[in-house]
This record gives sequence, structure tokens and C-alpha cells, in this order.
Amino acid sequence: MYNIAISLYLVGVAIASLFNEKVRKMWRGERQALKILKEKIDPAAEYVWFHVASLGEFEQGRPLMERFREEHPQYKILLTFFSPSGYEVRKNYEGADIVCYLPLDTPRNACRFMKMVHPVMAFFIKYEFWYNYLHILKHRGVPTYSVSSIFREDQIFFRSYGRQYAKVLNCFTHFFVQNEKSKQLLESIGITQVDVVGDTRFDRVSQIKEACKQLPIIDSFKQGKKTFVAGSSWQADEAIFIPYFNQRHDWKLIIAPHVIDEEHLEQITSQLAGKVVRYTQTTVEEAADANVLIIDCFGLLSSIYHYGDVAYVGGGFGAGIHNVLEAAVWNIPVIFGPNNERFQEAQGLMAAQGGFEIADSESFDCLMDSFIANETRLKEAGSKAGAFVESCVGATEKVLKKIF
Repeated sequence: MYNIAISLYLVGVAIASLFNEKVRKMWRGERQALKILKEKIDPAAEYVWFHVASLGEFEQGRPLMERFREEHPQYKILLTFFSPSGYEVRKNYEGADIVCYLPLDTPRNACRFMKMVHPVMAFFIKYEFWYNYLHILKHRGVPTYSVSSIFREDQIFFRSYGRQYAKVLNCFTHFFVQNEKSKQLLESIGITQVDVVGDTRFDRVSQIKEACKQLPIIDSFKQGKKTFVAGSSWQADEAIFIPYFNQRHDWKLIIAPHVIDEEHLEQITSQLAGKVVRYTQTTVEEAADANVLIIDCFGLLSSIYHYGDVAYVGGGFGAGIHNVLEAAVWNIPVIFGPNNERFQEAQGLMAAQGGFEIADSESFDCLMDSFIANETRLKEAGSKAGAFVESCVGATEKVLKKIF
């Protein structure tokens, strides 16, 4: 049944690639992956294989990859992606010897992949459970680990109709899960090779903080004023915070939208009052006189949060919030929308009183008014956000100690 579903999916992707650029990139990348591997694989080398779905999972797995490379240089690293939103951004990542898409999980592709790579160890980050690849890894006796995985009762593995597919979980040598609930769920279906280690994303944001970039344009823009940083925002998010700051010229506003295309950038600009500049089109001198700075490029957001006094992380009025930890690590309160129940880090941040859920413009306005009126509350909330992140660092170390 699984392989029939994969075959149908393959047909659907082929058709969708005719109309969607993102799908087209994935379709081409998956088809070219085996060719790339054939050209780049060193038959004499031993490869450790890391697989991630997209950019978020890459950042989650990155601390482990980099520690692995540093402490065990005898191995080469193969990094595979499922989504173009991860591969296209990190295809030149220097921490891996080979970076490519993962060929679709058909029996033929999985066999060809394994014959070329011969991995000595495999790591699947968070949610990746590819049936054919995992069964071949188990058949070959390759140690295979699920890292930073998290499980919920509504997943197929724990449904009566999903118990057959749940057998794929037996292919893993060990699970390094984020919370005790995940461990309990796995044990309920007979899987006991589980350790609760937390989330390696905390390690990653700690690394990012240490390697923070100084950004002269933003230094000039801030001018010592209180600054609100909105990261990974969508239109639904922008409709909430932009009207508020159109009336608050005593604060600076930085917007780093999730989608950076001309249509969206113009749509944002049309809603703003005061002087607005774009990061790639301004100078240090011009930025100093602006009220709003729009970040129209990728790769800077984690460092930009450093300049904020309050952060807003987008996605909470859509499919789900983006990375709240990148902001919280800088000891500033983090605001986000209501779709955060599935995000343990957001739940933890709220429990620590460093994260704040808003439901609409009214609740956002009230929260910001309280921060502006009470400097002590603002600083305490920020300190609690930073302390929460610091308390959760260390998952990478726990994984490595268990493996070696």
C-alpha cells in the first residue's frame, strides 16, 4: 500500500511540476540526486548520512553534524534534503562533503542509493520516516537514529489503522526525543530504545548567538531607540502589528517577511507610515532617518533579533509559527499568534513567561502597551525568555555520549 501511494505521489509531483516552480525544482533535484552521488561518492570513504526535510530541520541537525565532523573527522558527511526550501538555501553548505536531494522513497531508488553510499551510520531529523530507506538500513545492520523527534497521539503510528505502518519505527536503532510524552507514546507500541534529550535547536540558536554578525545599517537605523523586530511575517501578521507602529514613531520597526518577492514587499510598504527603507537598497546614512526597515534578503534574521527589544515571530495565524528560539536567545520577549499548540518550544516559552500568544489586533495592542508602560516588565519578560533557552541547551552532547 505504501509503495502504491508513493507511485501515485510521484505521478502527482510530475504533473504539479509543470505548473509550480518549487515543485519543479524538487522534481528535477530528486531525479538528479543519483547522478550527483555517482559523480561525488568516494568509494574508499566511510559516510555518515544525515537526512532533513527542509531548512528548519537542517538547522536542528546542524549542531550534531558539526560536532560529528569536528570530533570524528575519519567520516565523510552526506546531507540530503526533501524540500527545495531547504536544499536551495543550503546546497553549498561546507559542513557536508556531499549535499543533494533524497531520491523519492521507491524500492528501486532506495536500493540504488544504498549501493552507492554504503552509509556506516544514518540520522533522520525530527519527522522523517521513509519506509524503504529505513528497512534497507535495518536489513544491512546500519545504526540508524531519529534525532529531536517528537510524537503526538494523533499521528498515524498510534491509530488503530496505522499500526502496520508503525512497524517502520522498529527500523531505528535509537530515538532521541524531545519530551517525555513522546517516549511514553513510543513505549505504548513496544518501542523502548528511547532517550529524552530535548531539542538540538536550542544548541543551534546558542551557536548563532555566539557567531552574531554586526550589521552597520541596522546599527545606524536603531539610533538607540526601542526596536520591534517582526520575523518571518505573513500578511495576517503584518495586518496586526503595522497599524500599531504607524501610530508609535518613538519605536523603530524592522520587518523581515517570510516571503520576499516584489509583490509582497510593495504590499507591506503600502501599509506603512513614515520613512521606509529596504535593507539592500539603503545606506547607513539613509537608514538613520528611517522609521521602518524592511529586510528584503535572506540569512540575516537570527542576527537582526539582537537589535530588538521585543520580537514578533510570524506564522501563528497560518500553518504554524516559525522559529521563536532565534529571538528568545537574545533575552527579549517573543510574541506570536494562536497556532502554536504543536510547537513545544513556544509552549515552554509561554510557561517560562518569556513568550506571549496574541489572538487579534486588540490583544496585541494591549500587550505592547503594557510593555511600553512598564520597562521593568519588559526586561523581566526578556530575561525569562533567554533563561528558558539557556536551560534547554545540551541535547547534542547527550546524543553523542549515547552513540559513542
